[in-house]
Amino acid sequence: MTLYTTLDSPLGPLLLVGERSATAPGGTALASLSVPGQKRGAVVQADWTHDPAAFTGIARRLAAYFDGAREPFTVECVPRGTDFQQRVWAALEAVPYGTTTTYGAIAAAIGAPRGAVRAIGTAIGANPLLVVRPCHRVIGADGSLTGYAGGLDRKRLLLDLEGTAPASPRDRAPHPVRASTPR
Repeated sequence: MTLYTTLDSPLGPLLLVGERSATAPGGTALASLSVPGQKRGAVVQADWTHDPAAFTGIARRLAAYFDGAREPFTVECVPRGTDFQQRVWAALEAVPYGTTTTYGAIAAAIGAPRGAVRAIGTAIGANPLLVVRPCHRVIGADGSLTGYAGGLDRKRLLLDLEGTAPASPRDRAPHPVRASTPR
């Protein structure tokens, strides 16, 4: 059964989509967190069930994040995506709050050749869990803000919230990433 709810946030309304899970805190595993106008963002389907109570834990955690809490998200997620995407997304989850990294550093973290940067970007762009899986922390090698499925204004807002938005290229050195195992 697919469940959903919407939450107000500084990014605009967030659409949370999940599935019942016996092992997830609160009984719901998160499948998608998206914003209006997001490339490849989720769209409510007629057979989905609106159930705000199923997302109480993640809603509380998101509110704390937007209030400046620095704890990592510990949310059970529905495992979707190719093996390559899962490796890229695990590397994203290893990027600490308040730091940035580059597409090249993500490639190195998963053992991909430097020439795989475009494929890394495509996998990052397919991330169904904005904010929770912090693809907003990936910037260009020159320090510039680069693509973000939720839009560059939202990316800058998230980086500003975390205190890492570059004022201009090369203002911040990117953080290297170490690969971790997916949740």
